[in-house]
Amino acid sequence: MELSAKVLAVKPSVTLEIAAKAKAMKAQGIDVISLSAGEPDFDTPNFIKEAAIDALRKGQTKYTPVPGTVELRQAVCRKLKRDQGLDFTPDQIVVGCGAKHVIFNVLFALLNPGDEVIIPAPYWLSYPEMVTVLGGTNVLIPTDEKTSFKITPAMLEKALTARSKVLILNSPSNPTGAVYSKDELLALCAVLKNHPKVIVLSDEIYEKLIFDGGKHVSIASVDAEIAKRTVIVNGHSKAYAMTGWRLGYAAFPEKTLAKAVESIQSHSTSNPVSFTQAGGVAALDQGDAEAEKMRGVFQKRRDLFIDLLKAVPSFKPFKPAGAFYLFVDIQATGLSAFEVTKKLLEEAHVAVIPCEPFGSSHHIRMSYATSEKDIETAVQRMAALFNKK
Repeated sequence: MELSAKVLAVKPSVTLEIAAKAKAMKAQGIDVISLSAGEPDFDTPNFIKEAAIDALRKGQTKYTPVPGTVELRQAVCRKLKRDQGLDFTPDQIVVGCGAKHVIFNVLFALLNPGDEVIIPAPYWLSYPEMVTVLGGTNVLIPTDEKTSFKITPAMLEKALTARSKVLILNSPSNPTGAVYSKDELLALCAVLKNHPKVIVLSDEIYEKLIFDGGKHVSIASVDAEIAKRTVIVNGHSKAYAMTGWRLGYAAFPEKTLAKAVESIQSHSTSNPVSFTQAGGVAALDQGDAEAEKMRGVFQKRRDLFIDLLKAVPSFKPFKPAGAFYLFVDIQATGLSAFEVTKKLLEEAHVAVIPCEPFGSSHHIRMSYATSEKDIETAVQRMAALFNKK
């Protein structure tokens, strides 16, 4: 059976692949500690579950409007006003089956063959794969620790061309945990003003997970001109431990683009699951206290993890300002990221993610969305493996 050229150009998600391999090893009775997860290890708060259960009992099991229930889109509008001071109406909101689904649909609605999508590297591995399958051209901007893995105005200016269509901005970032400040975003806006055709896709899925007293700032909230061409993407997965619920959403600066994405969705998945949307309303309206509790735990784990890794001199972690990952430089091992990952899984039974697919061949990503005990044991195993004489 012959596959399409488009699908052959797409690489499978290495994060899901490694997570599946770790689960298979566990099923065989092997004591594997997984630091590969891209999801909180907490359960969804009970009041959110109860809202969905209540919706089921009330018979809310039918189709909803394609872009989500009016109630959920109104809750998204309230959240954006409360958190970022931004005004949207429900017809500017489209809810999809997770933020990943929404990002794909937004790019689908925007890209023509050859359109350039600017992506700061390291990046979430699905961004360039989506662009590739949709016929766009990836323009990667390499960053490093000197800029705290963030792009500068000069880097952005150099990458922009007449074919530039979209800039994808992810703050806090997966995999680095880098967070853009208001001043840094304003500086990028100054560059973007000279390129009026460029649309910003602002992926803010980790916004509730920022550490050390920092605050999330959306690029749409710092400059009125740039706000008119910024699509905000967010979701329920990371903030409220709702990964399996598959709820993500986009807020559009204009209704035309929202309707285009709705049209695409109407011919693919249709609406998100009906009763999960009731839980989504509860999460957005009442979930911030729970999100803050989880954030505090993640910060504590981050600090513990970084301190413990001093026992593995060949691993040099970047201190993240947000999300729940350590982006670890492994160049001192003399091995590639894939080689380190393979060695850790097979010899130490610790699952991590190689960052070649994220745009860096000399980093691995380790999630601290796991218990302190697992973090401690994992580091002990790493030290035993990489500190051998």
